[in-house]
Amino acid sequence: MSKRDYYEVLGVGRDASEREIKKAYKRLAMKFHPDRNPGDKAAESSFKEAKEAYEILTDADKKAAYDQFGHAGVDPNRGGGGFGGSADFGDVFGDVFGDIFGGGRRGGGQRQAARGSDLRYNLELSLEEAVKGLTKELRIPTLAACDACDGSGAKKGTSPTTCGTCHGQGQVQMRQGFFAVQQACPTCHGRGKIIKDPCNKCHGEGRVEKSKTLSVKIPAGVDNGDRIRLSGEGEAGEFGAPPGDLYVQVSVREHAIFVRDGNNLYCEVPISFSKAALGGEIEVPTLDGKVNLKIPSETQTGRMFRMRGKGVKSVRSHAVGDLLCKVVMETPVKLNERQKELLREFDETLTGSSSKKHSPKAEGFFDGVKKFFQDLNS
Repeated sequence: MSKRDYYEVLGVGRDASEREIKKAYKRLAMKFHPDRNPGDKAAESSFKEAKEAYEILTDADKKAAYDQFGHAGVDPNRGGGGFGGSADFGDVFGDVFGDIFGGGRRGGGQRQAARGSDLRYNLELSLEEAVKGLTKELRIPTLAACDACDGSGAKKGTSPTTCGTCHGQGQVQMRQGFFAVQQACPTCHGRGKIIKDPCNKCHGEGRVEKSKTLSVKIPAGVDNGDRIRLSGEGEAGEFGAPPGDLYVQVSVREHAIFVRDGNNLYCEVPISFSKAALGGEIEVPTLDGKVNLKIPSETQTGRMFRMRGKGVKSVRSHAVGDLLCKVVMETPVKLNERQKELLREFDETLTGSSSKKHSPKAEGFFDGVKKFFQDLNS
């Protein structure tokens, strides 16, 4: 089985909706289905490839695993969802094209009420909140089961009745010459039941718009792009069907001091010329407060210092990252005449035959520049 990118297989973008994914798969299934290409092994392989991509990308959990870990996240040999064995062409073909012909190849039966839609909530956190974790109160607008009719859609004291057109099957058969086409019952729209006296609150829909407040625990160490799944907290299903799930999508705001990379934190710390030359101790910030950092003498600007265990604790393990501090030497500004005079005197002590000893990088650079121009003119 080819391991091309699933989105590439279906020809859709990574932000494609479930409807776009389904539409793309229909087109490929029509083209490569074995019934249309008898004996064509290449077409059969393309159909299996498209089927695998479709089944992964239309399952919320498997899609999330694939988006985060690629094929390894859905490989059965690595504990993921995965797929094996031969493709069941009839089942998948019938499921995907059922909305065209009113049902799959597996025949009649009442249409099941649709499971509720999944919801997504975008949650923005500060770096401190993401690193330390917290509990957030979220207000979620959703469709909830109508409490007046308990989600049935029928007025209290009444109940839906069996559809007289399809006799509760939800499907009817239409004959056109030699062909018999099965389609959703036009009277009950595939439900198999009719609501003669609809609920006054939900008008027969079984669901009403509602906002609910959830207390969500955000684990310590979450990062940009992490998702938290709350099972059963999505929209209510049709007429008592199970609800969907709620996915809390985490994004972390930029921090004024720190930059996060995985479990490590980075920051730049300005130091004076004298501190860099003579050495000493400076205070540096961490997410737990200030700590002292020892600066050796003759430290060059841009040098990186690692403070172990001062980073972020991984949300998936007990490993803790480090804090990496880059020291940047700051040139003094707004000098008075006395300060300028002292710097001139100091500079004079560095010039002459001993200058290489004090500024080895500068001497090496200018030696390189000199050789460059000599080679250029030769």
